[in-house]
This record gives sequence, C-alpha cells and structure tokens, in this order.
Amino acid sequence: MSLSTWNIDASHSGVHFTVRHMVFAKVRGRFTRFGGAILGADGDLSAASVAVEIEADSIDTGVVDRDNHLKSPDFFDVAAFPKLSFQSTKVETLGDEKFRLHGQLTIRGTTRDVVLDGESGGVGKDPWGNQRIGFTAKTSVNRTDFGLKWNQMLEAGGVLVGEKVEIELEVQAVKAA
Repeated sequence: MSLSTWNIDASHSGVHFTVRHMVFAKVRGRFTRFGGAILGADGDLSAASVAVEIEADSIDTGVVDRDNHLKSPDFFDVAAFPKLSFQSTKVETLGDEKFRLHGQLTIRGTTRDVVLDGESGGVGKDPWGNQRIGFTAKTSVNRTDFGLKWNQMLEAGGVLVGEKVEIELEVQAVKAA
C-alpha cells in the first residue's frame, strides 16, 4: 500500500471551539489560520499520520476585545507562543467510517495527550480533478492543563470562563501531486 500526502485545505476546513461563559452560556470561536498534512493511504485513515499547526493570533470569537484578551499572557500569550500544534500518534478504526485519533496537542509550550473522535466523510474528485478527503473530529480538553488559567470569580458563584473547552474540526484535504 503506497502512502500519499494530503494537504489540509484551510479554505474548506475549520478549527472551532466552545467554552462556558458565566456558567450558564457558551462562547464559540475559531482559528482562521492553520495548516497541516495527513500522510496515509488513499482513503484509509487507519495508518495515517496527521500534523497540524495553528497560528494562535488567528483566534476569532467575533469580539475584538475578547480576542485581544485571549491573545494576551492571561491566555495564549501569542507573543511568546505563536503556534498551537497537533501530532498524531495512533489511529483506531471503529467501523462505520468512525475512528479515534490519538495524538499530542501543544498549547503555550505544554504538550498533552488527546483523543479525538472522528468520522470520515469519504474521498472523491473535485471539479478540477484533485483528489480530496474529508473528515470531522471532536475532543474536549481542560484549558488549565495547558497553562490557560486566568479566571474571575462571579458574585453569584462560579467562574467567568469554564475550564472545559470543546474542540470541533471539519477537515478537507487535497492529495499532493
């Protein structure tokens, strides 16, 4: 089985997150600049290797002041840690196009093991003759495990920013020539 490189098409992919705000609501955001590649057999993620880099300063929650705070040393500290990265270590195929992607996520210079639950969207040719693969994947992490510890207590109880961050990926990749 020959291996191919599949480059992530950032214009047709997304890196999104959700975190609790004030205990009872959620804030959603995304990163707008990222790239990476999948090394694997055509249409078969079971033996694939995935490497992704995300530009930390591309965080976008739709509120400039909040985004600037997230870029500050209170959170991502983008001046000192300009990139987030993910490197896969293993893929488990679960049947029905489902898989688990194990890997190491690095944020603010701290690396932790994570597991993403994913589903393949399949493989096909686009109108320009390029071979494409698509999949979705989800995980959740505790932001404090990566040094993102800033918070504020609320007068009514609880904290301003939740610790659990839900991450969802929509990925489309193009087979390299």
